[in-house]
Amino acid sequence: MKHIIIALWMLMIVTASCKKLDLNVLDSPSTESFYTNQVQLELAINDLYRLVFWSPVKETTGSWEEFFSDNCYYRGGGGSNPVIAGSLNSSDANVATFWTDSYKAIARVNAFLENKDKAAASTPAAVITRLEAEARLIRAFQYAKLISHFGDVPLITKTLPLAEANQVSKTTKADIYTFLKAEFDFAASNLPQSYGTAVKRLTKGAALAFKARTALYMNDWATAKEASLAVMQLTGAGSYTLNASYASLFQKAGELSTEIIFSIPRDQTQKVSGVPDDMLTRNAGGFGATMPTRELVDAFECTDGKPINESSLYNPLNPFTNRDPRLAATVVPFNTYWLGYNYTPHPDSTQVWSSKLGRKVTNNDTRSVAPFASFTGFVFKKGIEQSWSDMHVEDNDAIIIRYAEILITYAEAKIELGEADATVLDAVNRIRARAYGVTVDQTTSYPVVTTLNTVDLKKIVRRERRVEFAFEGLRYMDLIRWKLAEKALTRPIIGLPDPVNQNRAKFPFPGVTPIDADGIADYSGFGSDVKILFNRAFDKTKQYLWPIPVQEVRLNPKLTQNPNY
Repeated sequence: MKHIIIALWMLMIVTASCKKLDLNVLDSPSTESFYTNQVQLELAINDLYRLVFWSPVKETTGSWEEFFSDNCYYRGGGGSNPVIAGSLNSSDANVATFWTDSYKAIARVNAFLENKDKAAASTPAAVITRLEAEARLIRAFQYAKLISHFGDVPLITKTLPLAEANQVSKTTKADIYTFLKAEFDFAASNLPQSYGTAVKRLTKGAALAFKARTALYMNDWATAKEASLAVMQLTGAGSYTLNASYASLFQKAGELSTEIIFSIPRDQTQKVSGVPDDMLTRNAGGFGATMPTRELVDAFECTDGKPINESSLYNPLNPFTNRDPRLAATVVPFNTYWLGYNYTPHPDSTQVWSSKLGRKVTNNDTRSVAPFASFTGFVFKKGIEQSWSDMHVEDNDAIIIRYAEILITYAEAKIELGEADATVLDAVNRIRARAYGVTVDQTTSYPVVTTLNTVDLKKIVRRERRVEFAFEGLRYMDLIRWKLAEKALTRPIIGLPDPVNQNRAKFPFPGVTPIDADGIADYSGFGSDVKILFNRAFDKTKQYLWPIPVQEVRLNPKLTQNPNY
């Protein structure tokens, strides 16, 4: 069953050896009595499937890195984080945790690889090879995270005594990437395409998919094209297709979808879950603290395939009408029932009907009643189960990578290589058609892309990545690799005016938002009809890389700090 991994995690977590591993990131975590049989080898690998090693998350649903982008805003802590505040520094606790957790996983992989052959007498060679492939893929994933955020970092492939660990030098990002490509290839050659069950483990497809993503982040378009195409060409068991429904993919019903290449199981009964209250509306007992930005909402096209500032179908007084269906699947449309209540942030809607209670109730989702209702007026819908407002627990599996990303990666790589052709159009249009609930050949039922103009296609692909993967954690690294962070993350976050100042005739928004060629919105012309919630800042002289944690630099004189930190 798919949750067998979780059960094994819990066993591993409560062992004393795991606690010792946590204390010695770069030192040897092995013992003479461990790694001696197949069960112990599997336990060691299963422990590396914990979510913390794959997608750091807040105590809310959604990806941690989405909060560093222009897609969402978190009201807690004054609404800022060091990335969007421009104050990122080497003492930042989240940066230190990111670094430490990555090297913790790397250290455990190194220990496994050095000790796996202790079990050779009792464990089939094929099993050891498969587990080795999983381990090396997990290590490669960690290094891909590190070089995309920090640039040059130490490449450590064996357990080190503490004294030696504190004398390691950086390896160049380029050299680490060369190493990673070989690791991805080893994993792809030695992992099964399918396990034939609902067990969530790394596969050949996952190895190729992570290779494609890493290549994309390295601007290695040829490798990104090759690896994504290899995933697209998989056949039989373990091949991938788009889920028929975009919205249901992120629900419990979508956990076994053939679109999911790799996900981390979460289940309340196994005590692997989160608290979603920051995502829930205030009427439903949540805080409305994690909210979509107006920028995200404005990024969705109209049904004619045009951006809102180019389409005659767009009405800023009714922003959810005539829009890409993914908008209504991602953000709760106004005056629709959500979590048992009619959702509207209108300042005069002081009461709303509750379908859950069968009566009118005070509307705590408007700021004229509850000052801490969503500051932007928007709340997330994507991936939220109706039951969460009763349980105050969310345990949907965490999707790490899915087939839609492979299609759009293939398209972007081909465009950047100057190879725009029918296969690029097919990849993009499959994603767009699925959003409308139709097949790619039903070209009159969705805004099909037909142009092969490279400039236009690049804009389309970048917009597709934003709206398709909203709140899945990809937007921040897209802004970094496209060198758009210095533009997107220096614009203020805007929200609704205070209720007393809200011009009712202009609710929810006073006009059509100007959007530039990079897809970046400009609200500076709306004056007092909008409210600045937070002034973002991004220091382009340093923030395209993160700082090496200060404690690491202090311990290791050879570990030079990144520029300007």
